[in-house]
Amino acid sequence: MTSNEHSSHEEDARVPRRVIGTPAAGTAVLGDSPPPPPVEDPAVVYPDLAAARRAERLVALLFLVTFLSGVAFIASYVIFQVGTVDSTAASNLALGSTLTLALLSLAAGIVLWVRRIMPKYTLVQERHPMVSAPDTQEYVADTFVAGANESGFVRHKLLRRTLLLAAAPLGLAPLILLKDLGPLPGTSLRHTVWKKGLRLTVEGTGAPIRAADFNSPGGILSVVPQGYEHDMNALAKATLILIKFRPDQFKAGTNQNWTHDGIVAYSKICTHVGCPAALYEQTTHHILCPCHQSTFDATDGAKVIFGPAARPLPQLPIGVDGEGYLIAEADFDVPVGPSFWERGDAEADAREAREKAS
Repeated sequence: MTSNEHSSHEEDARVPRRVIGTPAAGTAVLGDSPPPPPVEDPAVVYPDLAAARRAERLVALLFLVTFLSGVAFIASYVIFQVGTVDSTAASNLALGSTLTLALLSLAAGIVLWVRRIMPKYTLVQERHPMVSAPDTQEYVADTFVAGANESGFVRHKLLRRTLLLAAAPLGLAPLILLKDLGPLPGTSLRHTVWKKGLRLTVEGTGAPIRAADFNSPGGILSVVPQGYEHDMNALAKATLILIKFRPDQFKAGTNQNWTHDGIVAYSKICTHVGCPAALYEQTTHHILCPCHQSTFDATDGAKVIFGPAARPLPQLPIGVDGEGYLIAEADFDVPVGPSFWERGDAEADAREAREKAS
């Protein structure tokens, strides 16, 4: 080895190596050296050194949890593949849990860093008088009076009065336009056009449905009330889906007194935001809303098993008339579609009516 190479190695040995994430040489770090001397300012309060060190370890632990949660999020995205309702639910649970933990621990670490390690400052903002100087007030008043005189608003009475007359309808216009908001819904959102004896017809063709013709388990039909096939306002609440089951497939959530020969009728209007819940998976008996993936168990009173919907699809009581056609026995006992703030009263009324009937 030459002398130049030897001296170079000695210089490398004397130069400290810097690790990523550490400050440059000579820079003080909390925990490695005492805090800087207090500034001669009573508004600055430095934290206790021992408490700051404990907070530093806690913040470091939270950042480590953030790192591990981030790695777990990436791993969950790779491991949990979607394709079925169960696999999608597992994927969403894993991704949501790991991302929530990562963001929560990161936020908690930053908050603790600021509150327990950084110095505290007491700041005072001085407020000056808001009143303008007397000469400014006098100038504004003179300018206003001069402008009024130049416009002739005071002198020309005809112009002043016709201007006020012209502005009056424009001022009243917003009050008139409020009428376009429409009347208050009252109790109309609680009810549909279904009533006892009203026949169920196939959506699109308007053909009534015989129970004997709808006899294949697993079959599904989209149904509307007879006489309202082209009434969009009525169909927005009254459209149904009929599903045929074997009697032994029903679970406790389904009111079997409201079914006929294994045929059950549910509202087609999703209870989340009102999209048509018309996708049906025959093997699992799941009704799926395509808008936000709310999933309902058709064998168990259409209760929610996945997604943002908060309540089951309402069930319509059905039967048959003298000619064997499917008919409604009554209206829904709870409001259909998305929840609204008055819905609780309607459900209470429905429960009271069922209790009296029983």
